[in-house]
Amino acid sequence: MFQHLDIIKTFLLMRRINKLKGTKSKIRVYRHTALDIASNAKISVNRGNLSINKNWNKKGSLFPFLLYVGERGEIQVNGTFDIYAGGKIYVNPNAVLKLGSGYINHNVNISVFKEVAIGEGCVISENVIIRDSDNHKIKGNNKLETASINIGNHVWIGMNAVVLKGVTIGDGAIIAAGAVVTHDVPSNTLVAGVPAKIIKQDVSWE
Repeated sequence: MFQHLDIIKTFLLMRRINKLKGTKSKIRVYRHTALDIASNAKISVNRGNLSINKNWNKKGSLFPFLLYVGERGEIQVNGTFDIYAGGKIYVNPNAVLKLGSGYINHNVNISVFKEVAIGEGCVISENVIIRDSDNHKIKGNNKLETASINIGNHVWIGMNAVVLKGVTIGDGAIIAAGAVVTHDVPSNTLVAGVPAKIIKQDVSWE
């Protein structure tokens, strides 16, 4: 099952994990994964497992994946979370990425400058971008350049969707394919479009 692990990187990263007493936390780094993690960065798997660059088939991932955690950056994992083949996750200096449980599909791009939190039982589809900062200020615009993103429990984010700074997505929400989320999404709501707007309320998904 784990024949396509990068054994050395898995071992080295496991040494960085601050496991709680009595837990059975594990981390699995699959082949073609590049790790750039500052010496004072922190990665903690408090329960469950974290898989990086996992593949759906038995041949193993052929796609490159980059995990960057800058100075005093932090990743907190509080469940079993699988990050599938290909993509980039940047946790910039002093930023925090919180992962509950669920999975991210192929070619994700997550950039964290302050905080991104993803809840329990979440499904994030292919080519999704999650970014909590604009990085640049537009003259005359007083809005914050950077603001935390909070994705609730049991959220489904469709392929090619974009989630931008300062957004809270409520529990059970569905983000349609190609949507650009710039405002909060209520719980159990389907949103779609650019920018994303409410299409249907009181939805549920399996």
